[in-house]
Amino acid sequence: MNLKGYCVVTLLAGVLCNTTMQAQPLPKVKQVSFRKDTFNITRYGAKPDGVTLNTQAINGAIDACSKKGGGVVVVPGGFWLTGPIVLKNNVNLHLQANALVQFTKDFSQYPLVKGNWEGLDQMRNQSPLSADNQQNIAITGAGIIDGGGDAWRQVKKDKLTDTQWKKLVASGGVVSEDNRIWYPSEQNQKASKMKNPGEITADKTPEFYQSIKDFLRPNLLVFTNCKTILLEGVTFQNSPAWNLHPLMCQDLTLRNVYVKNPWYAQNGDGIDLESCKNVLIEGSTFDVGDDGICIKSGRDEAGRKRGMPTENVIVRNCAVYHAHGGFVIGSEMSGGARNIYVSDCSFIGTDIGLRFKTTRGRGGVVENIYCSNIVMKDIPGEAILFDMYYAAQDPVPLAGEKRDAPKVQLLPVTEATPVFRGFYIKDVVCDGASKAIFIRGLPEMNISDIYLSNLVLKAEKGIDIQEAKNINMKGVQLIADKTTPLISINNGNKINLANITYNKADVLVNVSGANAGGITITGTDTNKAAKKLELGEGVAANVINIQ
Repeated sequence: MNLKGYCVVTLLAGVLCNTTMQAQPLPKVKQVSFRKDTFNITRYGAKPDGVTLNTQAINGAIDACSKKGGGVVVVPGGFWLTGPIVLKNNVNLHLQANALVQFTKDFSQYPLVKGNWEGLDQMRNQSPLSADNQQNIAITGAGIIDGGGDAWRQVKKDKLTDTQWKKLVASGGVVSEDNRIWYPSEQNQKASKMKNPGEITADKTPEFYQSIKDFLRPNLLVFTNCKTILLEGVTFQNSPAWNLHPLMCQDLTLRNVYVKNPWYAQNGDGIDLESCKNVLIEGSTFDVGDDGICIKSGRDEAGRKRGMPTENVIVRNCAVYHAHGGFVIGSEMSGGARNIYVSDCSFIGTDIGLRFKTTRGRGGVVENIYCSNIVMKDIPGEAILFDMYYAAQDPVPLAGEKRDAPKVQLLPVTEATPVFRGFYIKDVVCDGASKAIFIRGLPEMNISDIYLSNLVLKAEKGIDIQEAKNINMKGVQLIADKTTPLISINNGNKINLANITYNKADVLVNVSGANAGGITITGTDTNKAAKKLELGEGVAANVINIQ
């Protein structure tokens, strides 16, 4: 994808060129460079027998390598049991083929440390893989890194077969009173009923954190304030919480990795880029329990105070299988996100394809997001979703689960009001979704400036637009089952629909809401619809112009 030097508005929306909205050249990402010196972990006493705890040996090799100016720490083929590994300056931790690094399920090997969880300062168990304030570091090769996550995570009964559930319960742990959730321990269950138990506050003692230690699941990999990073070729799997979590990092390349979690893995995200700058993610595969490729920048006041957006990100040639969202921004995006380019990606069976989510209280500005050449198949939820009412729930309700629509009310605009604007999405094909496009803003802060073009979307339902302005769609083909209406617009303003094609429509467009206006439909065969237009109570006919 080459976005340099053309007018995004002209190409994507078919309107007059506005040079102030040109895409910037793709960001440059600095690459790692290592000395050729090698340090084999067996020289430091490591044994691949699956019994010996190799924590000291592996970290010893890393320390020696870094102190001598850097190089490659080699993990040969074999089964390497270990506790937490800490990466150091100028070290490439290289896993040879058939190397399995298995992190121990002995929680006592993970000391409690100050960390960050969902954008808030928290006490956590030390991550299996970590680095703080390091430069020129890498994890490469053809091996597998397993975080032992099954020992840490809660599991919902509805996400398992009966046989899997019975086997899990028989393994130990604790089951909730309603028999719907399995907990690894009583300590875990106890803490799960508290609000933000791991959050660092003045009233909490070391003894308190120790009493809920089992609950404070670590992310598999956390790199904090690091520069010039490469993750390449390795499989990262079975994380206790998030899988890969670069935090406030710069110049990160993620290439040809496989990120894997069970689909029932609670908080089992693939990669969460948080407040990072200059990132390339390419040629990688994600099959996880939560969001696949996710952009974050802190939560609520803490994220706004940090004030570090995730910016200058390229995502290309990636595949996402099970995930709550294929490519995702939010919901913890309080520091903002901008200048993000996603292209040539496949989403197969993800709950939602392109997922942009936030909620009141977050604040933050998300803008200048470019997506192109996306293919999707078998999406249980929405193909493309913008939602400013995120409620921290799975995107697709489980069997029998009922959800009420959020209460719509106008509130004052404050620094805690989030902003979504400037999204440019083109060349998307989706074969199967529950809804093609869903756009839902806030009454006090509409989602704005969205440009969608050249989309072919096969879905149960068509397009739903709420509390949005300056929404432009051109060349959208809808193949929908439920078409009453095909396109719904509630309190939409400056909605421009051009060259929309469709297989059928009982009602083509339904317009409602006191603030609806400036809606235009051009180049569209309205005669195919049984009924062109349906207006809500109190909506005047002149709010829409069908040409």
